[in-house]
Amino acid sequence: MKEQLLNLKTEALNRLKECNDNADIEKIRIQYLGKKGELTAILRSMGSLPEEERPEAGKLANEVRALIEEAIQSAKEAVHERESEKRLKKETLDITMPGRYPEIGRRHPLMRVKEELESVFMRMGYDVIGGPEIETVANNFDDLNTPYDHPSRDWSDTFYISDNLVLRTHTSPVEIRVMKEAVREGKLPIRMVSTGRTFRFDDVDDTHSPMFHQMECLVVDKGVTMANLKDSIDQFVKELFGSKVKTRFRPHNFPFTEPSAEVDVSCHICMGKGCPACSGTGWSMELLGCGMTHPNVLRNCGLDPEIYSGYAFGMGIDRVAMVKYGIPNIRLLFENDVRFLKQF
Repeated sequence: MKEQLLNLKTEALNRLKECNDNADIEKIRIQYLGKKGELTAILRSMGSLPEEERPEAGKLANEVRALIEEAIQSAKEAVHERESEKRLKKETLDITMPGRYPEIGRRHPLMRVKEELESVFMRMGYDVIGGPEIETVANNFDDLNTPYDHPSRDWSDTFYISDNLVLRTHTSPVEIRVMKEAVREGKLPIRMVSTGRTFRFDDVDDTHSPMFHQMECLVVDKGVTMANLKDSIDQFVKELFGSKVKTRFRPHNFPFTEPSAEVDVSCHICMGKGCPACSGTGWSMELLGCGMTHPNVLRNCGLDPEIYSGYAFGMGIDRVAMVKYGIPNIRLLFENDVRFLKQF
C-alpha cells in the first residue's frame, strides 16, 4: 500500500504540472480526491492491512492528500496569474490616444420657446405663475363659464381622474386660482402669465397631440379694453417673431371670453407675400385664442364686472415653436431624436 500511495502522489503531481486551466485541475481533484477517487479507494482498503501497519499507512495517506491539495491550490494560482497577464495585455490602454469629448446637450426647442415667451412677458411687466396639472372640474370648467352640455366636458374629450378631478385641458384654470387669491388677499390689479402641460383626447397628426404645452395670459384691472388686448398681442408677437410680422384677428367664440377672437400671424418664410409653406395665403397657422374676460368668470371669482374688466389669451407653445423654427410636424418635438435636437 505504501508503494501505491507514493505512485499515486507522483502521478497526481506530474499531471497537475501539465494543467492549463481550472477545468483540468478540477478533473484531477475529482479523480484522486473525490468520493470515488483513487486515494479514497486506497483508504477504504486499509482494513485488510495488519494492525501494526495501519498507523504508518494512515499517516502516509494523509501526507499524500495534503501534498495533492497543496499542489492543486498552487496550480489554480498559476492558472489565475496566467489568465490575468493575458487579460492585462489584451486590455492595455494607449494613453497617448486622444480622449473622447463628452457630448454636450442642448435646450429643447420647446423649452427655449417657453423661456423666451416668459422672458418677453416679464419685460412687459407680467408675473409668471405656475399651476397644477391635475385640476378640479370647478376650476377647469365651471368657474370658466363652460356650459354643462359643452363637448369639452365629455369623457371622450377630457381625461377624468374622478368625477371632480381632471387632467387640465388648458392653462386657463390658473386664471381662476389667481383671481380668487387676488380677491382674498387684495392683490389687484393682475398681470400674469402661466405656462405648462395640458391634456386632451386628440388624435395625433401633424399639428395635434394628446399632451401639449400652453401659455395663458390674464390682465384684470379697472378700464381694461379690447384695444389693450390687441396692443399687448401685437407687442409680444413682434418681440417673438420680429418687427415685420403682422397679426390678424378673426371673430370666434370661447365660453370664458366675450368678445372672443383667434389670432393668425403672417408667414415667417414669405413675410406675408404668399408661398407654398402658407398655401399662398401669406398667413401662417392660428397662433392663439383671446378675448375680454367674460363677466360671469369675473363674478365666479368674486370680482364685480361693473368695476373690473380684463382680457385673456392662450396659445400653444408647441405651435409657436413650430412657427418660429419652421417645424412641419409636432411629433418631432416629442420623439427625442438626437439628430433633430442637434439642430437647436
